[in-house]
Amino acid sequence: GSLLTVGVVGKGMAQFEEVMRQQLESSMDTEMDKLLNTATGADREVCRKDFAGFKNLFHRFLQVKGPSVEWIKIQRPPEDSIQPYDKISARGLPNNVANSLNKLVVVKLNGGLGTSMGCKGPKSLISVRNENTFLDLTVQQIEHLNKTYNTDVPLVLMNSFNTDEDTKKILQKYTHHRVKIHTFNQSRYPRINKESLLPVAKNLSMTGQSADGWYPPGHGDIYASFYNSGLLDQLITQGKEYIFVSNIDNLGATVDLNILHHLVSQPNGKRCEFVMEVTDKTRADVKGGTLIQYEGKLRLLEIAQVPKAHVDEFKSVSKFKIFNTNNLWISLPAIKRLQEQNAMDMEIIVNPKTLDGGLNVIQLETAVGAAIKCFDNALGINVPRSRFLPVKTTSDLLLVMSNLYSLDAGSLTMSPKREFPTTPHVKLGSSFTKVQEYLTRFESIPDMLELDHLTVSGDVTFGKNVSLKGTVIIIANHGDRIDIPAGSMLENKIVSGNLRILDH
Repeated sequence: GSLLTVGVVGKGMAQFEEVMRQQLESSMDTEMDKLLNTATGADREVCRKDFAGFKNLFHRFLQVKGPSVEWIKIQRPPEDSIQPYDKISARGLPNNVANSLNKLVVVKLNGGLGTSMGCKGPKSLISVRNENTFLDLTVQQIEHLNKTYNTDVPLVLMNSFNTDEDTKKILQKYTHHRVKIHTFNQSRYPRINKESLLPVAKNLSMTGQSADGWYPPGHGDIYASFYNSGLLDQLITQGKEYIFVSNIDNLGATVDLNILHHLVSQPNGKRCEFVMEVTDKTRADVKGGTLIQYEGKLRLLEIAQVPKAHVDEFKSVSKFKIFNTNNLWISLPAIKRLQEQNAMDMEIIVNPKTLDGGLNVIQLETAVGAAIKCFDNALGINVPRSRFLPVKTTSDLLLVMSNLYSLDAGSLTMSPKREFPTTPHVKLGSSFTKVQEYLTRFESIPDMLELDHLTVSGDVTFGKNVSLKGTVIIIANHGDRIDIPAGSMLENKIVSGNLRILDH
């Protein structure tokens, strides 16, 4: 009889869990309605759409049991599902590139702040090169395309409530540029208490105590918020067919005419609705999401979805050779169709945070690339590393400000004077984390054309016209300071201790 009772207990357990889920959902509904009732006017309609999206996500969050992938079912993608870029570009370009460009919209993810680099306001407004910000470079690139081919490629910025106001202010300076710029806002979702799973916000206010209660739910939110804003329909009406989506801090993500041509030249029945640009993994990219074949579909596998026992395997460069650059080309009509069928299915990323007061909360997020499995004829294209040049730290900033790159019409390209195409490995210590502080430590950016590896730690400054070659390691011990003199040439050197050069 023991087997029987186990069966009943199992069944009873399932029923109990279902009751618990329903209770949590109804408590959540009640709380969300209370919050919604504090909204007024146009704000109320925006909130209503946002909250509907959140309830849907929360409902799915409660259904999920265990990891979203079974490791055993993971397969390598079939040969033809990830194509080398050379194969795509070998076909050459047609004479009427303008026709393809007029079907394109460039979308930049602009929801992030510059906090990790010690800057206030939107990250896109940090100067990266010759006083040009990320946003300036983006506008220059698209303007150059529009002028060269006499086209009308618009720029769309997906802002968050953190960046919207500051971004809109700055957009006025581009009114006379040959780029139409549109913006829409990411949703605003409530952070939930880790224990009670209820919202921590008491009202909709974005200032004071309540500001902590809200978050933008990751870039997977692009589909719903783009659709809800009405902009998606507007662009389809104008004859636009594809969006090229990328992070605004990826300076390698320029419009690629070969990929665009590949998309628009597919025969109708075989129209590719989603392209993910991937590139070969190096030791530095072990955390990047990778493409797998799962239940017959291409699928993005992120490190957060990997069972603990398999994390090392996931990080290995041999089994998973490529990672997602988050440069994506997506069909507009397909987004519309999937949104209207409520068929956009992305894995939920549970992001735990601790608020200033010590309260543990979770935010439910999704990633834009995770929707790849919902689209027809999805394709990975293995692109050169040069299309992935993200600026996440001042170490990255040093590279892109240096003579390793030359700037042309808003695009950075590796200098032809560099003997080998790989970027040097740069690690700047904590005295360089904040952009302002980093800038004061370089009188001018060193010549890095022949650099392989640079590590700097402690209180170090660089004079004018310093040249760095090979492997250079500079370590100032605590309480010491190292000033690299103007005009120095360091080749395969370790500098440590104390070196102060005082004006006489």
